[in-house]
Amino acid sequence: MKIITILASICGKSNLPTLHISPLVAFLVCIYLPVYAEVRPNGLFSDGTVLQQGIKLPVWGTAKDGEKVTAKFQNQTVTTTAKNGRWMVYLKPLKAGGPFVMTIAGENIITITNILVGEVWLCSGQSNMEMPLAATTNAAEAIAEAADPQLRFFKVSHEASDEPKADVSGSWAESTPGSAKYFSAVGYFFGRDLRRALKVPIGLIHSSVGGTPAEAWTAHSVLEADPELNQILERQAQAVRDFDPAKAEAQYEANVAKAKAEGKDISKVQPIKSPALIIGRPSGLYNAMIAPLQPFAIAGVIWYQGESNNNRANEYRELFPALIRSWRMAWGEGKFPFLFVQIAPHRDMTPDIREAQLLTWQRVPRTAMAVITDVGEENNIHPTQKEPVGARLALAARAIAYGEKIEYSGPVYDSMKVKDNLAVIGFSHIGGGLVVKGAELKGFTIAGEDGKFVSATAKIDGQKVIVFSPIVTRPVAVRYGWAKAPDINLFNAQGLPATPFRTDVR
Repeated sequence: MKIITILASICGKSNLPTLHISPLVAFLVCIYLPVYAEVRPNGLFSDGTVLQQGIKLPVWGTAKDGEKVTAKFQNQTVTTTAKNGRWMVYLKPLKAGGPFVMTIAGENIITITNILVGEVWLCSGQSNMEMPLAATTNAAEAIAEAADPQLRFFKVSHEASDEPKADVSGSWAESTPGSAKYFSAVGYFFGRDLRRALKVPIGLIHSSVGGTPAEAWTAHSVLEADPELNQILERQAQAVRDFDPAKAEAQYEANVAKAKAEGKDISKVQPIKSPALIIGRPSGLYNAMIAPLQPFAIAGVIWYQGESNNNRANEYRELFPALIRSWRMAWGEGKFPFLFVQIAPHRDMTPDIREAQLLTWQRVPRTAMAVITDVGEENNIHPTQKEPVGARLALAARAIAYGEKIEYSGPVYDSMKVKDNLAVIGFSHIGGGLVVKGAELKGFTIAGEDGKFVSATAKIDGQKVIVFSPIVTRPVAVRYGWAKAPDINLFNAQGLPATPFRTDVR
């Protein structure tokens, strides 16, 4: 305490007699004092922030132990005392509007300006969520129309950590051609469409990293507690034990030599890191890029990820729902909407990963899945048509989060009945009716008792699809779009594609 008292006197923060210390010493000690004593809010509470309307709103940060902290916003004043260097207060539910000003006061006063109240969504996942607007189809037109001061972005910096972090760095930016250009394209189109539909401010927090598996975004405690998911931690531990720095260095040097021989830029050859240090290690991204956002009030999450778990689709059936449940628990808001994108057709993506996502939608409450079988690219894992992706997520949000009576999904397999040699397939999410885009339905196969699937003829019959083959007399199972890059064309009248499925789901 004596040290703090002396520092305070040096920096003019107490009524003690002035101490005769050199200016250099005074400067050096003063730059460390605010770290210890000043009230600071979490980095999400900064100029231009968007706050979630309609629910109890946590505001939190750091301060000196025992320091009284008061937050004032609109007509509310709330006070607490910092404990263990942290403080949190709650504002009563707010109505959409702004701009407003918030003050947070302790021994110092923080003023946060240009605050809007509206709807806040977290945008997360891997590279297809991360892809910027500038890299998409019709980017120039979208960027030119991006100016909207009531649509705002916060980008979380890439970082991994072995322990949960408490704070996040970054700043809020209004949507302009300059800021939207480098923001998540899926996030931008989603937010733009919500702004048009809801006519309230929209805040988007973008936290994604390309090439990362779902376990990197999942809390360690969740992985550890589940016997099946704990195997992920065991594999990671074994990989760390097996890592040989000497072999890694030798391989790196060989890669550099090869790049030189081929006339390539050797600066792009990356050293081989220990599995303990890679950004996609289990729980690393959750700790650094999700935990410090909690419990900032949000309306829900949009998620585009799964490519990096493609070869472990059965495990993803357990992992993805566990991730959703754990995020909801950590936020403490109940079952907020969690809307996700089904993996697009691609030569390396198995139908099993799409099925794992479909099963998650069907089994986890207040989720929805945007199907994009019509905008995939067989030879490009990053399809550039992102506007339909954002648009379909926005439809799902309007239905799931905001209760609009609209169709937000394409047809989804519901039932199969067999009549003689015909398989009669029923669907949910028919909307205005089943539609074939093209001369005839494609992508259906059928199997008899021998379990061998053959190409089938499929025809729309009212709200059903009739599937048959002359060589299958007693149908047992039907599949649709069951391929890595399926060529399929069943939609509903709203223009939304049917999800691939198999009636013999295992």
